[in-house]
Amino acid sequence: MRLRVRLFHLWFLLRRPMTLGARGVVFDAQRRAVLLVRHTYVAGWQLPGGGVEPGETLETALERELAEEGNIALTGAPVLQSIHFNRQASRRDHVAVYLVTAFRQTSTHVPDREIAEARFFTLDALPEETTAATRRRLAEIFEGAAVSPEW
Repeated sequence: MRLRVRLFHLWFLLRRPMTLGARGVVFDAQRRAVLLVRHTYVAGWQLPGGGVEPGETLETALERELAEEGNIALTGAPVLQSIHFNRQASRRDHVAVYLVTAFRQTSTHVPDREIAEARFFTLDALPEETTAATRRRLAEIFEGAAVSPEW
């Protein structure tokens, strides 16, 4: 799996030397639940999102990724929360994090080649495998933790 991830990143860097991504904190305020996804090619539960394609805005990329990964349709504007340098991906990668509270889920996600699972979890019952970066972003938004410049 590690080789697969490294090859993917190498291909990505050759294709787009400067990378930019958008992630969404899709938050159901009534249930105090957040959408997390589990990829087929990296370990852990993460916030949904992905890379910005040529010609896309951050918000367009976010909207596309949320639809692909969790069948989430935006019904209102997402709110930019923070931007982080992601040195784990590369020395040239940045990730914008948006809070999404105006949405509807068109259907539950069916596992595919990229996303093994997409589910809502309450903030007090996140899965153990939730990544450290995801936990930091949630703490920044919901617990008032200082926003880190690093992913």
